[in-house]
Amino acid sequence: MLLAIDTGNTNIVFSVFDDAGENRGEWRSSTDTNRTADEFGIWLTQLMDMEGLTRKDIHAAIISSVVPAMLFSLRNLCRKYFGCEAVVVGAPGVDLGIKRLVDQPEEVGADRVVNAVAAHQRYGGPAIIIDFGTATTFDVIDGDGNYLGGAIAPGINLSLEALHQAAAKLPRVAIGRPGKAIGKGTVEAMRSGIFWGYVGMMEGMVLRIRAEYRDEEGDERPMRVISTGGLAPLFQEGADIIDIADQDLTLHGLLIIHQLNS
Repeated sequence: MLLAIDTGNTNIVFSVFDDAGENRGEWRSSTDTNRTADEFGIWLTQLMDMEGLTRKDIHAAIISSVVPAMLFSLRNLCRKYFGCEAVVVGAPGVDLGIKRLVDQPEEVGADRVVNAVAAHQRYGGPAIIIDFGTATTFDVIDGDGNYLGGAIAPGINLSLEALHQAAAKLPRVAIGRPGKAIGKGTVEAMRSGIFWGYVGMMEGMVLRIRAEYRDEEGDERPMRVISTGGLAPLFQEGADIIDIADQDLTLHGLLIIHQLNS
């Protein structure tokens, strides 16, 4: 079985895939650069045991990380607890199966590349991938799956926290889909501004990206919009411009990249 580790700025997702590519278990931990390989190992093996999985079931591992300080502990986790050397997305010699057609390919976040790989194999291209994470990212792939670039905006929870921190009278609120755009109270107004504001941003960005792609690439094929991240289903309900919501896009991308390199 394969242990796939997706390390974001806020959370780390651990997932186990069997040899048929089926997800046998998935667990989340907060991203904490102070946690050691032993702390991760004890926590993860206990959760695996609840799903009937053991350390000996794991024969390979792959890591995607946008937090360089986490790599040392995670690689040691794979060596010490699972007896394998992890493939690290972005490391020299790791085949991604696509080209990064940007000015400085090494600067592209590992998660964005992994999403591009998964989106192309699962849904084809050209496509726009919207990832609702610590940042909200827009990534573009062409018909061959090559990564063309994209855009980065503040994440939704980050924006909510910034409102609370910067304005004395604005409370912390949870993201949700409000029934109306016109809020009758402070909390409703904040939820409306964040939710419908992000929907408006997504719609505007997608229209601009599609027009720019047609002009620059001369490709008239329709561009699918694929969303991922924990908030993907919520925004698919409110944004008609999203065609597919796939919360496990990054994990499937890790599986695909590992298969390319095994």
